[in-house]
Amino acid sequence: MLILVTGATGKVGRNLIERLLDQPRFSQAQVRALCHHRQLERTERVELICGTIADRDTVETAMKGVTHVVHLATCKETPEAIMDITVKGLFWVLEAFRSSPSASQFILVGGDAAIGHFFYRHDGPVTEKTPHSAYPGCYALSKVLEEVMLEQYAIQYGTNGCCLRAPWIMEKDDFKHTLSFGDDVFGGPDWKTLFAPEQARRYAETGTVPLLRDADGRPLKRNFVHVNDLVSAILAAIDNPRAERQLFNVAMDCPVDYGEVASYLARTRGLGSVDVPSAFHSNWMDNSKAKYLLGWRPDYDLEKLIDSAWQYERQPNDPRVVWYPG
Repeated sequence: MLILVTGATGKVGRNLIERLLDQPRFSQAQVRALCHHRQLERTERVELICGTIADRDTVETAMKGVTHVVHLATCKETPEAIMDITVKGLFWVLEAFRSSPSASQFILVGGDAAIGHFFYRHDGPVTEKTPHSAYPGCYALSKVLEEVMLEQYAIQYGTNGCCLRAPWIMEKDDFKHTLSFGDDVFGGPDWKTLFAPEQARRYAETGTVPLLRDADGRPLKRNFVHVNDLVSAILAAIDNPRAERQLFNVAMDCPVDYGEVASYLARTRGLGSVDVPSAFHSNWMDNSKAKYLLGWRPDYDLEKLIDSAWQYERQPNDPRVVWYPG
């Protein structure tokens, strides 16, 4: 088994490779990591290929002898690069995969941007049958195109593809920083811009957290997944016949309720909260299909997500670096 991991230096790629090398089930597996801007350590079982998936020759070199692909490489809100990397790059990987005599399974990690996450109102839980609905911007459009391309390759060429659709992926102290009123905020909204500078500064100093409300005035419900749970789903999908040509929502059992977050942090850490009105909509990604077909279960609930983020202590050799906005 030779597994090509694109986007190998990201939070999912690094955690996936570590778990692959550690599990007895994959003791004979070799990993080929496709790296672009950053590098991993080369080991006896980890081979490195340097380059971008936007380059066909790089992709064809990376695909030689590969049996499985876990495609993580993507691009955020960067219009000048996103079509070359996310769309053309995936096209080159799929083209090399379908013509390869050794390739047997293609796993794509997609995103809830493909169904608009909190930008649009949903009448019920978001399932795998919910229509695509990209919100404004090139990133959400690219997430739709990824899923459609993988689906069409299965129709056109019989490709054994599987898409794991993930919401916002958390690790370490990420979740704590999603609630920061300081310059260290991770992702959006950028809370400090919604208040007067002096207010935002005071909230940052006191550890106050935002209680985001949806368009109906209720605490917003938004989907998250911890990287450990997403990696578990990837491992559960590898060589699983029930994953063939399937799309799975991979999220926490319940969305994060900002009201429950504020209440828990007040109770356990004495932190205050402040209401933040919005035009966003609460939604709930239904993960029952992944649980039923893959036998997968998320380990992180709301309390564990919060506690692990607030208890995480960074070491000097582990600086907090945000490589992209969210």
